[in-house]
Amino acid sequence: MPLLSIASLSVRFPAAGGAITAVRDVSLDIGAGESLGLVGESGSGKSVTSLAVLRLLPPQAKIEGTIRFGGEDLLAKDPEVMRQVRGAGISMIFQEPMTALNPVMRVGDQVAEAVMAHSNDKQDAKQRAIQALRDVGIPEPERRARDYPHQLSGGQRQRVMIAMAIVNRPQLLIADEPTTALDVTIQAQILELLAELRDKFGLAMLFISHDLAVVSQVTNRVAVMYAGSIVELGPAQEVFRNPAHPYTRGLLHSVPTLRTDRSQPLRTIEGAVPNIASLPPGCRFEPRCEIRVPECAAALPPLLEISAKHWARCPVTSR
Repeated sequence: MPLLSIASLSVRFPAAGGAITAVRDVSLDIGAGESLGLVGESGSGKSVTSLAVLRLLPPQAKIEGTIRFGGEDLLAKDPEVMRQVRGAGISMIFQEPMTALNPVMRVGDQVAEAVMAHSNDKQDAKQRAIQALRDVGIPEPERRARDYPHQLSGGQRQRVMIAMAIVNRPQLLIADEPTTALDVTIQAQILELLAELRDKFGLAMLFISHDLAVVSQVTNRVAVMYAGSIVELGPAQEVFRNPAHPYTRGLLHSVPTLRTDRSQPLRTIEGAVPNIASLPPGCRFEPRCEIRVPECAAALPPLLEISAKHWARCPVTSR
């Protein structure tokens, strides 16, 4: 049984012209100790999907489908039970630590606060906070625990965020663009740290990013989102070596590599992501696709199995 099982998830928000569907019919499974990369451009529905798992969407959002964690339906839990699930069962690393951390609160107290949400032992919370800072590679954790966020570098602040996420030893860690604001060197260190923590504590991980190169370093499987839907899903190496959906191919071709001809401009995906308030009737990518056929515009294609455990929402490449 998967640790996290999302089935037919759709998320709608009210709007003046009618409800807007930000996520449509998303189904994903993550096993214990497994890492899944959720990839897509800004606005594709990645973060909405993760916030739906944690039940952190605004009250007006309408969630349909099922989200099961450890076999239990999270959408049926009352708010108090969900508060216990967050942090202890599922934790999240947010993408901008300078805004996620409290600027007037010492970082050690902020990590300890995550423990106090599930315990009343202040001394134990303090010791666990220091150990968590040590686990994420903060030097002299007893001293740095007394620092404020502005006294730390960007990489250290992100490590504090990771410490807050792992201090209660959750089973599932959701990392939402955790390296976006960091330079390349620090980014590599954070990715290495996440991989080490995943292996050390047996964490399952949902890693959200727009960067395929980053996802390839830390995940076993990849799900590619476009305009609120999953368009490709499969083992990471298989998806990167043999992308089946035109959108995935476009993303991969637009990433420079050591073999890229520097005398030529990078390939781009023509057009723009459609407005989710007025999506095309068929394949969401059809207006931008170079291999489209008439049936692509008729109806949204289903996810079809291309090869073992490799799925794509494309009637052309699945033939």
